Amino acid sequence: MTTEQPDLFAGSAVTPARPNPCDLAESLRRRARRAPARQALSFENRSWTYGELQSRVEHFAAVLAAGGVGRGDRVGWLGFNDPFVLIALFASASLGAIFVPLNFRLARHELEFIIGDAGLHTLIVDDDHRATIVDARAAGTLSCCRRFLRPGADTLDGWDATEPLTPPLAIEPRTSVAGDPAAIMYTSGTTGRPKGVMLTHGNLWANSINWVLAGDLGSSDVVLNCAPLFHVGGLCVTVLPALLAGGHVVLQRAFVPADYLAAIARHRITLSFAVPAMLLAVTQHEDFASTDLSSLRLIIGGGAPVPEPLLRLFNGRGIPMSQGFGMTESSSAVTFLEAERAIDKLGSCGKATLLSEFRLVDAEGVVITEAGIKGEICLRGENVTPGYWNRPEATREAIDAEGWLHSGDVGYCDAEGFLYVCDRLKDMIISGGENIYPAEIENVLYDHPAVFEVAIVGAPDAQWGERVVAFVATRPGHNMTLEELRDFTGQRLARYKLPRELRLIDALPRNSNGKVLKAELRERCATSA
Repeated sequence: MTTEQPDLFAGSAVTPARPNPCDLAESLRRRARRAPARQALSFENRSWTYGELQSRVEHFAAVLAAGGVGRGDRVGWLGFNDPFVLIALFASASLGAIFVPLNFRLARHELEFIIGDAGLHTLIVDDDHRATIVDARAAGTLSCCRRFLRPGADTLDGWDATEPLTPPLAIEPRTSVAGDPAAIMYTSGTTGRPKGVMLTHGNLWANSINWVLAGDLGSSDVVLNCAPLFHVGGLCVTVLPALLAGGHVVLQRAFVPADYLAAIARHRITLSFAVPAMLLAVTQHEDFASTDLSSLRLIIGGGAPVPEPLLRLFNGRGIPMSQGFGMTESSSAVTFLEAERAIDKLGSCGKATLLSEFRLVDAEGVVITEAGIKGEICLRGENVTPGYWNRPEATREAIDAEGWLHSGDVGYCDAEGFLYVCDRLKDMIISGGENIYPAEIENVLYDHPAVFEVAIVGAPDAQWGERVVAFVATRPGHNMTLEELRDFTGQRLARYKLPRELRLIDALPRNSNGKVLKAELRERCATSA
């Protein structure tokens, strides 16, 4: 085990005498003991009961342990949604290891950075993404990884199989305390370098309880998830809460509108999470009008505000919709807007969940109590991260002495205390539920020989919420097209980060201090939309 942050497990060197129910692996173990025959998970044409899921977890924990994974080691996953993501998460937790799901949409050099930053001991990769890791291994950029695994019964090119050992290796499950890290979820940083958000067992437990209470989740619920499990939206809004509550999770490999609709009818789905762009695509599909959606009692929207037409369209089919506000650092939402208030509180993300709290502060840090006054949204609660992996300075900047996480988002409350998010301090763009930071794209474009100066902003987009717009001033004698710009940035960035619009200008607008006036650029986009 590497020891980048030896204080992470301070106070938990000895396994507690009594199992801790907020330990991720222990919670599944107890659920499986309570109702082993209850349906737990379905994927494509296969299903597993809680007893079968727990058995797979125990077997894979033995595989990891046999490969040297122990307390504090990091285990990564790169691939599409798959039951193995959950098996690996719970198996890692049972060893006291830390699970790191990777965004498969990232470019190779982005993945290399994250793998190195996390110091992965073991990396599991599905077949669709194996070529990327094979190339990285050949280039010698993944030296931290001691073992590479692939789901399947065979081995290939020196990759170990993940199938259970025969006979299974007996291991002693390790119980974690609430403050032990269970997962590291990477989020883009404003400087262009991703940051690993540490989510503890206690964070994930509190978040699941928040959603169980907010969404009235129970053992009779059947939840559908097609959002990627490397996001807290995919992993933490419905999947982990449903497993804690004893519900049935229907997992899809990726979002396909026709498959989403078919699954609702086939499995009699009661609850689902999706970003507005997904829901819009569902409503535009030819099967939407004819599909039986009567089993749905709630759709939770996230990643961006749900537009009023979309709310009214689903409401017209008798399907309530809710939404909330949160971030990776809060394990998902810290506020929740009940479906019955979705129309009369249009644009709001609700009030604090029962185990969370928020407040607004002005530029001097003074708490705002008056309705309608904008301030930075600060978060606190058992679901909020203790900090960033290997980033003590970023942790100190984000979390103040009273334990409030400063989100960088600006909002205000109405007279009833409902929160409205209205701006972002850090110029972050949210497109299709993905967080995109302009500095990362700008850093790449400044390497282009034709670019003299560039600014990236978000513009309103009916389908994606926002689209990435590049304002570029070229060097004398040079020109640039959108296709050329996308080809260049696509070599180093994930496709969802690539600009969808290019605007050539003579010079970027700046203030007297030389700072680019991005608000003015956003206004240009808005007025010409």
